[in-house]
Amino acid sequence: MVHFGVFVLGFSLALWSFTAAHAEDKGRRLIGPGQPIEASEGDDVILPCSVSPDYNVEALTVEWSLPDLKPDPSDRLSRVDYVFVYRKRREEVDMKLRAFVGRTELFEDELKVGNISLKISNVTLADAGKYRCFIPKLEGGVKEAVVRLVVEPRANSTLTTETQTYSPTPEPNRETGVEVGRPPLRTLVVCGCIALVVVVAGFGVAYFLLKRCVREKKTLHHLIKPIPASLLNVI
Repeated sequence: MVHFGVFVLGFSLALWSFTAAHAEDKGRRLIGPGQPIEASEGDDVILPCSVSPDYNVEALTVEWSLPDLKPDPSDRLSRVDYVFVYRKRREEVDMKLRAFVGRTELFEDELKVGNISLKISNVTLADAGKYRCFIPKLEGGVKEAVVRLVVEPRANSTLTTETQTYSPTPEPNRETGVEVGRPPLRTLVVCGCIALVVVVAGFGVAYFLLKRCVREKKTLHHLIKPIPASLLNVI
């Protein structure tokens, strides 16, 4: 009877362990954030995604892709939409989109606890959209999750763009480099020089005419002799 009781106890423990492990496998699932991840253009951003409960995925394949990416019409054979692929304990660079080469990475030290969050460096406006994290051979329930990334333009770049595209016409009463209703300084200088030349020329001509008149008067005075007094008496 004692041996039978030990047998029953051992069998019960084994059954319970198997059931608990099987239930745990069925309960594994990928979890993403419940709301969009926001970032500014040029920032580094982390897209959260992890296995719950914790599970070592170092030996599994991890994929990050863009589910809404449309194929390139100019290259119908191209079906590459991966942002990051982790396979056989290393990154598969050849399967990554060119725009993300050198800009995406996983936290490999965290794979042993099921953390497959993706880091994107120097995000651009084109990076905005839906991202899909996927573990094809994850035993249990949910094998994928979707993370939405929102990228906002930087304030200084927006201000610079608005400054370049908006150039209002100065109002007449607004202070600008040139006053409205007054001629430019260059025109005033030219007009002043012309007036000065005219005045000087006028003085020159007047002086010449005056000198000529004096000279003619002296010549006429020498030509006309005074009448003798004897002739005046006779007359």
